[in-house]
Amino acid sequence: MLTTRFVVSIFSVTMMLLSAGVAYGQDYPNKLIRIITSPAGGDNDFIARIIGQSISSPLGQPVVIENRPTPLAVESVAKALPDGYTLLLAGGQLTITPLLRKTSYDAVRDFAPITLPGSSPLILVVHPSLPVKSVRELIALAKARPGELNYGSTGIGGLLHLAGELFKAMAGINIVRISYKGSAEAVNNLLSGELHLILQPPFAVAPHVTSRKLRALAVTSGQPSVLAPGLPTVAASGLPGYEIGVVYGMFAPAKTPARLVDRLNRECVQVLNQPDVRQKFFDSGVESIGSSPAELAAFLKSEMARLGKVIKDVGLRAE
Repeated sequence: MLTTRFVVSIFSVTMMLLSAGVAYGQDYPNKLIRIITSPAGGDNDFIARIIGQSISSPLGQPVVIENRPTPLAVESVAKALPDGYTLLLAGGQLTITPLLRKTSYDAVRDFAPITLPGSSPLILVVHPSLPVKSVRELIALAKARPGELNYGSTGIGGLLHLAGELFKAMAGINIVRISYKGSAEAVNNLLSGELHLILQPPFAVAPHVTSRKLRALAVTSGQPSVLAPGLPTVAASGLPGYEIGVVYGMFAPAKTPARLVDRLNRECVQVLNQPDVRQKFFDSGVESIGSSPAELAAFLKSEMARLGKVIKDVGLRAE
């Protein structure tokens, strides 16, 4: 009799757990959702807030944005419960940092991709005093004056640094890197003529290009960009195969149930396809995309392999 009662109890508990699992998926979401991203005011924060505000209504729950230093934002989501209530909006640092130093997370293993919200090319810009009007002319000038030209970028291993080093390596030129704490300082020094060239997102340099205080030569995307109409690509202007840019991704912790990832993906993609959202992205120098989870996963793996080779080839080390 004791054995029978024990079996019945185990069966009852098992059925309760199974029922809870079904409800867990069916009633999602039933509480506040957090999107953790980098400090306020940056491009990651901007994208996170647009998406968060837009998906709150269809999900029927508040979506709040939590700003943390990028390493802490990434680490906190990697360690969060995989229940669909803690998400990450990150840019290139998610993939670049593990290639330069040991981290507490694995960019592929510890996250469940949701969608690639958007991307932005960089623009290769020079000071107007530099006697070049194309990438070919810039490369020729740099070869004629080795070590005399300089470019500005933020910290070692950042996307802007990688973009500059990749350009140097593929062009076979010697230009000097000047390090800056922020992009604004680099742009200001280019405007003053202290720098010769920089690679920056459209929003950082477009007003100065329009006013002709700076000269844009090309975009770093694989194809011409609507964000920089009329500009050729670096690859088509004398450096075949060159391609790099800012790509944003939304992630959940690894092992988040596929049904929750799919729900979040549907809501995010629907938002990213809305004309007003696409315009907001465009006005801020970002092209709206809205990929599937599988597409983001594939991109993440291929991009880490590609950037890993660049870092190895140029011998980059973390500061």
